[in-house]
Amino acid sequence: MIEIERKFLVSSEAFKSKAIRSYSIKQGFLNSHPNRTVRIRILDDKGILTVKGKSSIDGLSRFEWEKIISYNEAINLLDLCEEGIIDKQRYEIKAGEHIYEVDEFFGDNEGLIVAELELKSVDEEFIKPKWLGDEITGDIKYYNSKLSNNPYKNWKS
Repeated sequence: MIEIERKFLVSSEAFKSKAIRSYSIKQGFLNSHPNRTVRIRILDDKGILTVKGKSSIDGLSRFEWEKIISYNEAINLLDLCEEGIIDKQRYEIKAGEHIYEVDEFFGDNEGLIVAELELKSVDEEFIKPKWLGDEITGDIKYYNSKLSNNPYKNWKS
């Protein structure tokens, strides 16, 4: 499956009052190579194993494969991950026909809030809420695999 996604910084916490769902995520990377990442994620009481391919030149799309695994399997695999576990709260916000996934990071990435939007095509139109900041699509320093190795606390100004 090919994932088409746009990413933005978030300029205020106004999105929180619009959230239709919120949950915590812990994730680590078994492999964070730029050509392929293998991620273990825990959402509430389930685990997810995800493999992502290399991003397109514009950063808008890449191969993604996911499989739900048990919570216990995810906990055991998380122990095998590279250093730099990501801890975040995800908020889902409806905007027109789309759902923004807004991640508020904690730990070494505290202070970073990123919104993602999955699209059906690269030229699909979408609503941009007022709390949406600068677009960071394709900027690899904001990829979770990069944040685990070089957290926000090390490079924020």
